Amino acid sequence: MSEAKKIILDSAEPARLELREVSAGYDGKLVLHDVSFQVPHGARVAVVGPNGAGKSTLFKVLVGLLPIRSGEVLIHGLPLGAHQDCVAYVPQRNDIDWRFPVTVSDVVMMGRFRHLARLQRASIHDRAIVLHCLEQMRIANLAKRSIGELSGGQQQRVFLARALAQEPHILLMDEPFTGVDAATQEATLALLDDLQAQHVTAMISTHDLNLTASRFEHVLLLNHQVVAYGLVSEVFTPQTLGQAFSGQVLMLPNGMALVDECCPPAEHEAKVI
Repeated sequence: MSEAKKIILDSAEPARLELREVSAGYDGKLVLHDVSFQVPHGARVAVVGPNGAGKSTLFKVLVGLLPIRSGEVLIHGLPLGAHQDCVAYVPQRNDIDWRFPVTVSDVVMMGRFRHLARLQRASIHDRAIVLHCLEQMRIANLAKRSIGELSGGQQQRVFLARALAQEPHILLMDEPFTGVDAATQEATLALLDDLQAQHVTAMISTHDLNLTASRFEHVLLLNHQVVAYGLVSEVFTPQTLGQAFSGQVLMLPNGMALVDECCPPAEHEAKVI
């Protein structure tokens, strides 16, 4: 960790990520309404809610891709944007233009761009970090391949490696378990365990209530506003789940939850790389 980052961490406020009455949306329509919560440094939080409830919108606000209409976002006690390299974002796979002519190695190197001065070339140190991240995600053999040629699981690992190369304090992952194989899902969960041991804060959006209950300690239940936030054991009740999913939750005798959601509209479509 650089000395500058160490100073920031040592002098930061106890709550590393805080939202205060944040509202945001698209084309004049609000998607998030007065959202407030705090995530302590090093926590791992599942963001759960129905499609179109604002999960992706929330993440885009936190990385500055979408301006807020009102409210305030604080990272390490400072306004959003004060730490350009603090937050890493792994978007949904269907938000990415896979036809973009770029190699796996190029994508992962994008994670180093904010560490470089304008027009500065990647150093030996930057290239070493990229190689380490490729190896950590077990895709070093794909470094020269085009991202469009890869399987869904391989593509997911590429963007995880890019996030790692950024050396973030906060990692945001939007639906990382959707459309990937079991091996990639387990690799992602193992990575989250490693990052938690390094006190990296992680927020992961997911539709899988049972995965959340078994692999996460904290959950943010979101439906345009905060329905509930706290320990999974406190938040996952029939009442709060019914409120978040408009009664479309069936609680089975064994404690498993089923959600009935058929073909809801996407929050907002935009291709990124």
